[in-house]
Amino acid sequence: MAVASAAPGSIFCKQLLFSLLVLILLCDACQKISLRVPSHLQAETLVGKVNLEECLKSASLILSSDPTFRILEDGSIYTTHDLILSSERKSFSIFLSDRQKQEQKTIEVVLSARENKAPKKRHAKDTALKRSKRRWGPIPCSLMENSLGPFPQHIQQIQSDTAQNYTIFYSISGPGVDKEPYNLFYIERDTGDIFCTRSIDREQYQQFALYGYATTADGYAPEYPLPLIIKIEDDNDNAPYFENKLTIFTVPENCRTGTSVGKVTAIDADEPDTLHTRLKYKILQQIPDHPKHFSIHPDTGIITTTTPLLDREKCDTYQLIMEVRDMGGQPFGLFNTGTITISLEDENDNPPSFTETSYVTEVEENRIDVEILRMKVQDQDLPNTPHSRAVYTILQGNENGNFKISTDPNTNEGVLCVVKPLNYEVNRQVILQVGVVNEAQFSKAANSQTPTMCTTTVTVKIKDSDEGPECHPPVKVIQSEDGFPAGQELLGYKAIDPETRSGEGLRYKKLGDEDHWFEINEQTGDLRTVKVLDRESKFVKNNQYNISVVAVDAVGRSCTGTLVVSLTDKNDHPPQINKEVTICQNNEDFAVLAPVDPDGPENGPPFQFLLDNSASKNWVLEEKDGKTAILRQRQNLDYNNYFVPIKIKDRHGLVATHVLSVRVCDCSVSSECNLPAKNLRDVRPNVILGKWAILAMVLGSVLLLCILFTCFCVTAKRTVKKCFPEDIAQQNLIVSNTEGPGEEVTEASIRLPMQTSNICDTSMSVGTVGGQGIKTQQSFEMVKGGYTLDSNKGGGHQTLESIKGVGQGDTGRYTYTDWQSFTQPRLGEESIRGHTLIKN
Repeated sequence: MAVASAAPGSIFCKQLLFSLLVLILLCDACQKISLRVPSHLQAETLVGKVNLEECLKSASLILSSDPTFRILEDGSIYTTHDLILSSERKSFSIFLSDRQKQEQKTIEVVLSARENKAPKKRHAKDTALKRSKRRWGPIPCSLMENSLGPFPQHIQQIQSDTAQNYTIFYSISGPGVDKEPYNLFYIERDTGDIFCTRSIDREQYQQFALYGYATTADGYAPEYPLPLIIKIEDDNDNAPYFENKLTIFTVPENCRTGTSVGKVTAIDADEPDTLHTRLKYKILQQIPDHPKHFSIHPDTGIITTTTPLLDREKCDTYQLIMEVRDMGGQPFGLFNTGTITISLEDENDNPPSFTETSYVTEVEENRIDVEILRMKVQDQDLPNTPHSRAVYTILQGNENGNFKISTDPNTNEGVLCVVKPLNYEVNRQVILQVGVVNEAQFSKAANSQTPTMCTTTVTVKIKDSDEGPECHPPVKVIQSEDGFPAGQELLGYKAIDPETRSGEGLRYKKLGDEDHWFEINEQTGDLRTVKVLDRESKFVKNNQYNISVVAVDAVGRSCTGTLVVSLTDKNDHPPQINKEVTICQNNEDFAVLAPVDPDGPENGPPFQFLLDNSASKNWVLEEKDGKTAILRQRQNLDYNNYFVPIKIKDRHGLVATHVLSVRVCDCSVSSECNLPAKNLRDVRPNVILGKWAILAMVLGSVLLLCILFTCFCVTAKRTVKKCFPEDIAQQNLIVSNTEGPGEEVTEASIRLPMQTSNICDTSMSVGTVGGQGIKTQQSFEMVKGGYTLDSNKGGGHQTLESIKGVGQGDTGRYTYTDWQSFTQPRLGEESIRGHTLIKN
């Protein structure tokens, strides 16, 4: 069987053990407890239970003199690691302490090992070397940090039962041997003793996990590697320290007692959940130290207020010198100090107050938007915050709204201004009462009363000045009726001079009269109508028509007023209606008529609808609600346009006749109806012309005829210019009453000049008849080679050569027959055209 034995004398925390022994010597022995336990105890094994209350009822501290054992609050005793009782008896002490009563007790515990059964005899040694299937049993061991030696210090011994038969060599490996930190541990090859070469810091290495090996001389390993855990026991070698070097807390002034200010935390590098890291907090000093305002919970480090009298205006910052100590705050514990800064937050606990009890200022009358006074206040609260910024209010004296007060954001002063003109003749001075508060709501301090608003008095003296006319009231209303005739007088707008309190010397002019209804009397301001007043005019809004009037004094100063003419309605407009109506038979077979009366409601609906007798055979008119009516077909009519005359009366009987143009369409909506306007039929109104209408038509016709006749006569008087000399006509025109060709004319008798001559230029124009004009012109030219006829009517150009058929020969001579055949038809044509014009 593989065994491992502890080193002679267990290794304990020498410093802690020394401290405990000192305490035990100072304590009273309470009782002695004996317990029988197995010789081999594993870690976290319950050894037994001790009644602690019989020794000390309220023990605040429970310690064991042997770190191998752990004592719980109910008295249970547990082992901290595996333990083998090498001797028959083992004893240790339990230390109890009550800090409140300053009482300490000790309980001595004696452990006795039970007898183990005799081990079985081993079999004879095997001649052949075999590997043991049994693993070594590791025994945990501990080593105190910061040990003082002497070094090398023996820790533990490992042995293998195979050493009874073979030569065994021992070795170890792991951190502290062949890994960082090197050469901290070594083992004697032949005996298996493990040694430590120097002191160890637990905060750097909490434990070491090593492996032990047992091998023969030829390198064979009869045992599996043995894990060895070497735990470094903590020594209280680290003082706690505050986590933050600079800690600042804030708390409102005037806060209640017990208000939490903040929590401080400290760090201890020693082993957690031990007495070495059980910290206690304490305030060593408060700066300033009087009165004491703060306390700290020793375990949690929470700082609270102890008084409600924190006043920022007296002291705005406090410093606390703090201490943190381990070992539960015991005097032998390690400690550290730190500084905590506590700043007080401002509260609005000081009201503002005026530096003066009263103020006097002056201003000229009629001045506006002018600063007349600045008022200062003092406030002990934090500057440039809502707790100190002032808000000014005019409490009395500003009923007419002449003044306004505001706060200058840079100086916190109250600025008093005039925003509405003051009148010296009405009031020569005004007394104002002004109050001031802060932007933030007042925070009542402890043991104090809510203060009243600070007020002051401001006397404003008004200085007299020569001022212009006054238009008061700015708007004046006069009554008139609808249809008021032109040329009538109305009372106009009146202004006054504030110095004389009269309107003498003032002149009036119109500034605004949209439809030019009035003219104004410059001396009196009265109005005269130049048009009939019409309430239904587009310039009338809500039955009112506005005229702007300006009054000017002798030096040009003026004021402006508005005159409102309120018109009472008159029933002078009959109901009106949209005369274009569409009926879509695919949707509905009727149309809704909705007339509108321009008059007021008292002269409007209910309306009465009447259908003309001539339209009643095809149409039916049904009144609906006094405001609308329904026009319906008696039977389905053809798709066409129809005239339907109706009459509409208002509530007072004013009637209007309207002829509706009704379109009956094959459509769903009226926009789809596309009937031509020429298909108007069905019922047409029977129009009977009066005598004056007939007379007007006759006179118009006579006047039109006179105009046409005059135009014709003027045109016909134009003279006709004769261009034929008589001798030439007699020489060339031969009259013959015979039907035969006559005798042949010799060539000499009809010789014509070789140069071009104007024979005739005749022009005749006829005046406009029926809107159309006719103009006829003919020109005859005698040219070399023949006579030419140009006519804009005939559209042709003929010569004697073309009629005779002469080519390029001699064109200077023609026979009589040629000349007659050319001129006779044309003279007859012109004669017929002349007779026709005269006849027309």
